Amino acid sequence: MACLLETPIRMSVLSEVTASSRHYVDRLFDPDPQKVLQGVIDMKNAVIGNNKQKANLIVLGAVPRLLYLLQQETSSTELKTECAVVLGSLAMGTENNVKSLLDCHIIPALLQGLLSPDLKFIEACLRCLRTIFTSPVTPEELLYTDATVIPHLMALLSRSRYTQEYICQIFSHCCKGPDHQTILFNHGAVQNIAHLLTSASYKVRMQALKCFSVLAFENPQVSMTLVNVLVDGELLPQIFVKMLQRDKPIEMQLTSAKCLTYMCRAGAIRTDDNCIVLKTLPCLVRMCSKERLLEERVEGAETLAYLIEPDVELQRIASITDHLIAMLADYFKYPSSVSAITDIKRLDHDLKHAHELRQAAFKLYASLGANDEDIRKKIIETENMMDRIVTGLSESSVKVRLAAVRCLHSLSRSVQLRTSFQDHAVWKPLMKVLQNAPDEILVVASSMLCNLLLEFSPSKEPILESGAVELLCGLTQSENPALRVNGIWALMNMAFQAEQKIKADILRSLSTEQLFRLLSDSDLNVLMKTLGLLRNLLSTRPHIDKIMSTHGKQIMQAVTLILEGEHNIEVKEQTLCILANIADGTTAKELIMTNDDILQKIKYYMGHSHVKLQLAAMFCISNLIWNEEEGSQERQDKLRDMGIVDILHKLSQSPDSNLCDKAKMALQQYLA
Repeated sequence: MACLLETPIRMSVLSEVTASSRHYVDRLFDPDPQKVLQGVIDMKNAVIGNNKQKANLIVLGAVPRLLYLLQQETSSTELKTECAVVLGSLAMGTENNVKSLLDCHIIPALLQGLLSPDLKFIEACLRCLRTIFTSPVTPEELLYTDATVIPHLMALLSRSRYTQEYICQIFSHCCKGPDHQTILFNHGAVQNIAHLLTSASYKVRMQALKCFSVLAFENPQVSMTLVNVLVDGELLPQIFVKMLQRDKPIEMQLTSAKCLTYMCRAGAIRTDDNCIVLKTLPCLVRMCSKERLLEERVEGAETLAYLIEPDVELQRIASITDHLIAMLADYFKYPSSVSAITDIKRLDHDLKHAHELRQAAFKLYASLGANDEDIRKKIIETENMMDRIVTGLSESSVKVRLAAVRCLHSLSRSVQLRTSFQDHAVWKPLMKVLQNAPDEILVVASSMLCNLLLEFSPSKEPILESGAVELLCGLTQSENPALRVNGIWALMNMAFQAEQKIKADILRSLSTEQLFRLLSDSDLNVLMKTLGLLRNLLSTRPHIDKIMSTHGKQIMQAVTLILEGEHNIEVKEQTLCILANIADGTTAKELIMTNDDILQKIKYYMGHSHVKLQLAAMFCISNLIWNEEEGSQERQDKLRDMGIVDILHKLSQSPDSNLCDKAKMALQQYLA
């Protein structure tokens, strides 16, 4: 069956195609094997560098015939090899060409060809497989479908420098994620590829290096193994360090730095090791220089961001290396002038990819500012930094928006710098981002909003006025637990020391039904933050009384359910603190005093084995029996009848000084 391009070809074009290219395909069907071979060789010469001719031949059905000849036992090795070369050339055309080849099941045919004893044919099959597997339209899984393929490829590594180059390239492109890493590792990838790092061929060394970078990424097992591998008496990390020296090609420096970075992040190399501090980090900073090509600057910044992300000391070292913070500002000015790039093709490429530079700069700024207040200050003081972040939040590229939000989130951890956010009205584009964005961006943006909604943040008021309550209540209904947590967390921050009106808005928008759903959420973080929200809503007496007068029944019901449920100490402690807040209300405390079930629970937790719960229960009692408040005598009498005074006497002898003091203070209320 002929393989057709996805887009239909008009008849006028087809007749033109037929006239100019039909004879190449016709010759593949000649009964004379010699003429067939010559036909394939002529076809090879016709398609080199000619995408139109490649598309024409695919439309005319050349691929199934070439694959047939490649697999025929009667075909000569020379013919099979030439067929593989032509197929490889067709694969080098457009992505549609590769799709057509895949539709014709080219991969099983080429893999079968690797069983041949002839090295030239094997190399031609591998070259074609390399081209197909490095195309973005080819599913990597096709390499792993047949379990015999990987071990056979490992065995072929020793055949020639070409088999080494092509197989390593196939592995590095098809190793996506832990499952693939494990398959390659278990089939001896480390041992089989390590010695290729000292090959006489630069291409082989480079492809072997790329293999190690994808094998080590986020993989402690592989990374721990690599640290101890010896090649010609030298440990692998030492070989990587030699490969990132300044006199080596940039591609080699960068890939070696990635290998060492990934091994460090996987815990195989310490962050304070000289090979990281004195070699890898400075090499990656060098890659950020404006003398480097765009893709080198992007890769350098992104790898450096990943290296320093969890380590404050590396962040500090990076921030003072080669004026990195100022150097990154150039990422936003690129290309600064047309005259700086004389190569028009390069200029066109760079204009299309300039957003990748901005994304990389935001990522690296986020890592640099993750922990240190002084570094954050330097970043914010970089020319037009806040304006650039604001612009980044509105970019069309999702990746740039995500990186800008992450950068902003990192900087928002600084209490001092939140006024800068107010001056630049950062909350405006942030709110816009939250209206309609993928979950990945929503999680970071909503987490950032949590920081901006803290009581001391000057951005709090304008955010509230722009419809934040409804938006955050909407997030609490998300299927994504991270979004539910952030939505409720932001509401909790919003309710902290807030006015009655804001609290009423939150309760109205959230609804008691949703509040109950959140209190029975399977995610512990959601439950804890919901309890935190309730605690913040029920603070200051007039607010407590007002909220309990309208929602008291439901809140008391929720409190009962949690105290009866199978929850950890922290959850129960938070719940008892909510009760203590209710007990601090003027009228609200009656909801506790008239609820014998709740009173018995408070009594139970006063005698609990965990001090935290005893203290929280004690707060409830103290607030209920406080002398200066109306009705205190009746409340004291009722609690005495329940045996609370006996428990207080017992607790006043507690070895825990805090608990002992609180019990004595409560007893004084009875004596006053």
